[in-house]
Amino acid sequence: MAEIRLAIELAGLRLRNPTMNAAGVLGLTAGLLRRVYEEGAGAVVTKSLGLKPRMGHPNPTVVYVEAGLINAMGLPNPGVEYFLGELGRLKAEGIPVIASFFGETLEEFVEVASRLSEGGVDALELNCSCPNVEGVGLLGSDPGAVERVTEAVKGCVDVPLFVKLSPNVSDIAQVARAAEQGGADGLTAVNTLRAVAIDVETRRPILSNVTGGLSGPALKPVALRCVWEAAEEVEIPIIGCGGISNWRDAVEYLLCGASAIQVGTAVMSRGLGVFREIDEGLRRYLEANGFKEVSEIVGLAHKA
Repeated sequence: MAEIRLAIELAGLRLRNPTMNAAGVLGLTAGLLRRVYEEGAGAVVTKSLGLKPRMGHPNPTVVYVEAGLINAMGLPNPGVEYFLGELGRLKAEGIPVIASFFGETLEEFVEVASRLSEGGVDALELNCSCPNVEGVGLLGSDPGAVERVTEAVKGCVDVPLFVKLSPNVSDIAQVARAAEQGGADGLTAVNTLRAVAIDVETRRPILSNVTGGLSGPALKPVALRCVWEAAEEVEIPIIGCGGISNWRDAVEYLLCGASAIQVGTAVMSRGLGVFREIDEGLRRYLEANGFKEVSEIVGLAHKA
């Protein structure tokens, strides 16, 4: 019987399997990200890093809703310089690291990306789509701006660059195409969906920021549609993200055109064991259906 291979190549990255944590999950410490890798992820993704430390929004910042959660963290992070020390510890152990990053100006995007690239990250994920930070969220809905920022960042780094897309747009294929034209090596689809929750007792919004980003199972059908539409439009690889809780979800994304997947809310609800469960389920699916490796099922739903 032929050996089943979960290893993939993603925009030049060689990963042992197609799973990783979504940006924003498990913080920025080497210890926590190491645990993600030890529990079966193919790579680890940092929280979004900015040029300077950022406090984020005041509490309450998270509310659980039916089939998911809404968060309005506001991109809190200790700044890029802090993380470079943690990065050194991860790289010493050979753990593939994708650094999510953002800026409030084009110059900040370039500077943060440059520092992370020089610091030794394996790839970058450009966050232009946070729905609860106005400047970043607005960027992701403007194809021209996405292309300009992508081009500027790509011109100053020598590692693969993924652009994280927003579902809060009228035509995600247009934004995907803009990122590709700007030189992106790949896409991450998608960030959270803009949402609100109301407390009937206080008759007020629950989150201090009023609106936040919906993640979890409720997001999955929307995110799958976004991956489908982006895959129809671009040639670069896509990392699928949104509501993935088990191996079946992961397979759906791969069939839709994703080459890899990220898990976020499920890590909080099901624990780190979710990575190994997805890996094992994916291996069984490939074997049961006569496939030898992950790449064979990427985008198959488009060919049916």
